[in-house]
Amino acid sequence: QVQLVESGGGLVQAGGSLRLSCAASGSIFSINAMGWYRQAPGKQRELVAGTISGGSINYADSVKGRFTISRDNAKNTVVLQMNSLKPEDTGVYYCNAVLVPSTTGRGPYNYWGQGTQVTVSS
Repeated sequence: QVQLVESGGGLVQAGGSLRLSCAASGSIFSINAMGWYRQAPGKQRELVAGTISGGSINYADSVKGRFTISRDNAKNTVVLQMNSLKPEDTGVYYCNAVLVPSTTGRGPYNYWGQGTQVTVSS
């Protein structure tokens, strides 16, 4: 069984900062990618930032220069540091991992965290 457990999030004023953390646990053989998505009310889920094994990182244009993603491969964790937050950053943020579970050795498969609410007030 694989789980993604998120922490962080909350309510912050515009211009403030928040830090989201996600830890993948369970029977994991390998992780190909980890990242963060968000879903605002009435909108589709979108990629915020992602990191692929090997070091490649990509950001949504709307967060470039404000958000930083970092990953600890040894601990199977990924952190999203969000600075200069704007009201349009409000939404539910989901941790995502593309991984091969050790129970099957097959994949990779997509796994999601439960989501954490980020609200930025103006």
